[in-house]
Parts: sequence; structure tokens; C-alpha cells
Amino acid sequence: MSRPAFIAGISMTALGKRPDDSVKTLTAEAVTAALKDAGASTGDIQAAWFSNTRQPMLEGQNTVRGQIALRGRGITGIPIVNVENACASGSTALLQALHWIRAGAGDIALVVGAEKMVFPDSPDRVAAAFAGGTDIHDREGVLAYIQRMGGEAPSEGRSLFMDLYAAQARAHMDRYGSTQIDLARIAAKNHTAAALNPKSQYRTPMTVDQVLADKPIVYPFTRAMCAPVSDGAAAMIVCSEAGLARLSAQSRAVRIRACALVSATDRAPDDFAHHIGRRAALAAYEEAGLGPEAIDVAEVHDATSYAELQQIENLGLAEPGSVGAGLIAGDFALGGRSPVNVSGGLVAKGHPVGATGIGQLYELVTQLRGEAGSRQVASARIAIAENGGGFLGVEEAATVVTILERSA
Repeated sequence: MSRPAFIAGISMTALGKRPDDSVKTLTAEAVTAALKDAGASTGDIQAAWFSNTRQPMLEGQNTVRGQIALRGRGITGIPIVNVENACASGSTALLQALHWIRAGAGDIALVVGAEKMVFPDSPDRVAAAFAGGTDIHDREGVLAYIQRMGGEAPSEGRSLFMDLYAAQARAHMDRYGSTQIDLARIAAKNHTAAALNPKSQYRTPMTVDQVLADKPIVYPFTRAMCAPVSDGAAAMIVCSEAGLARLSAQSRAVRIRACALVSATDRAPDDFAHHIGRRAALAAYEEAGLGPEAIDVAEVHDATSYAELQQIENLGLAEPGSVGAGLIAGDFALGGRSPVNVSGGLVAKGHPVGATGIGQLYELVTQLRGEAGSRQVASARIAIAENGGGFLGVEEAATVVTILERSA
């Protein structure tokens, strides 16, 4: 049996457009807060994993990003590993730290993700960074997939990923009868939830009609259904039982029950039963020894509102084709039977790619500690996060599903 592992401390910066910040300053802010939350010092950290995806393309800093960013916070000398795995980078960094702890290599690790994405004067470089999340040597294959799924040809001024998600949404509509109004209900739910989250990029509640009336991006999406580019960072202190005993915040630790990473396969486009998110969820449930009925609160990777609908199904929180009815019943809102993205989700909270997965876990740890204030899910004990990224073949290139449990 593997060694138990815990999140002893966690933090997330406010997300949004932060022109005066850099990867270094965002990292320092998040790490300082996580150490304080855990009751730890820099001297307690035995190894660190650093997640970032955009700095090489947008700033030219590569190869040793983590060593450079953490040096300013006084973290030197220890093993530091740089992790890049598309939008799933932060969760992948956590998985690597877990392997290190469970192998007995050490007891206290730092996992941090930081991203500086807002560069108003460099739209071409920002667009190229997103396009690089697909196979650049198979551009024709990507375009053929979009067409085959009923989508629109990519257009200048919008992310290729919006076209990919839109094509998938149209295929789901054709097969299961989901609608644009379903997606608007998801977006309205999340924007309204974000108003209760002081760290969210957007904090303006929205109605379904307001979401539908927002600027069109690519059918069926309006702007309010799509995640923005964001600056921000998140960090966590992960430890074994022995490591936890050395820290002063033991009573607030959250146990990591499971963390499963899978990659894309060559499944048929309409084989939703073997979608990467479904396979990751099943692997995490098996590792945790529980099923979707145990989940009290979820954070999913809603880069678009369609992605939330798909991941609700993949996590087993609703049967395929039934999410629309569940939205009308309030099942996935705060106070519902399976609250999803009470943080505001990526569409409203923000999406600083390398920090996103850790940011999702920040929300879930806050919920399991009972510290979420007006957005608190009552009696939350088991939480799940789905964090996917990139695109390969017919689905995300990588997906991580993590399950957490309240310790006390």
C-alpha cells in the first residue's frame, strides 16, 4: 500500500490581467502564501516541481524556469523539476511529487504553477502558443477533424481550441440533444458563482440571456462561455505523514486519495465511453476505492462551457444526455446534489494555464476545510478535480483526475 500523502498548505493569487507582475513575482506571492498556510519555511522543502507552459514562447525564458523563479524566494540547492504538460501541467506536477513522496524519497515537497499570459502587444505569439498545443506537423488533420465533427474553419483572432471545442459541442448536440441554452446555463452558473470568489478574474453575475447575448465567438459559444487568458500562480505544500508531523498546520491538512494521469488514444470520435476524461476518472476512482456517488464537490476544466458538460458526464455525475435536465433542476449549482465549479470555473475565475490545475485544488482544499465562506458546499468531505489539456487526435492530449478527502 502506498504511503498516505497530504496537502498541508495551498495558495492561489488573484487571477486576471496583471501587467506589473512577472512569472517571478507571481511565483514568489504564491509560494510565500502556501508556506504560511502550511506552517512551513523554505528550509522544510526537500524538492520542488514547477509548472509553466508559456514563458519560453512569450518571454524567451526556457529550460530552467523553475530554478530561476524559485531562486528569488530563497529555494535553491534542492531538486527542482520543470513540468510542462499543456493545461494539465499543474496536476501533472502534483503527480510527480506524489510519486516522490510515495517512493520514500522525501517527506515535504513544493508544487507550484505560474503563468504570465497577457501580452497585449504580442497577439501573434499568444496565438502561436495556443496552436502549439496541437500537432503542428498535422495541421491538416486538425482542420479535417473540426470539419468532420461539424465545426467551422478556424478564424484569425480566436484560439484554435475554441474551434476544436465548438466542433465537439456540435457533435454532442447532434448525438444527445444538448443545446446552446444548456451551455449558457453552465456559463451563467459559473459567472454567478465567481461573484463570490475574491480571486476570480471576472466577478459579475450573469443570467442565461446575458450569456447568450454576449459577443459571438464560434457557434455555439459566446464570449461568456470561453475561458479568458489570465496571469496568476498557485502553490501547494505536499507531504507524507512524517512530513506533516513536522509542520504546524496539521489540523487543516487534506488527504490526497488519488491522482491519475492518462493520455490520448486513437478512439473513434463518437466513442464517448472511452473519452480521455472518462478513462482518467475511472482510474482515479479505482485508486481511491470509491465512485462518483461519493463526490460532494467538483472542479472541472471548463476551457469552454461545453467542456464542463462533457466532464460532468465523464466523472459519472450525470448520464450522457442528461446534463441539461440536471442544470434546470439546479443539480450542479451551489446547494445542488453535485456542485461543479463553485469557484467560477475557468470561464470566470480565469485560466493561467500552468497554474490552473493547482488552482482547482486550491478551491477544493478550501471547500474541504470549510473555509469557502459564501460559496461553501455544506459538509463537503470528498472532492474531485478534472484537469485536461492539449489536443491530439480526437480529444485532449493529457488529463489528470485528482480526488481529495477531508482529513478531520
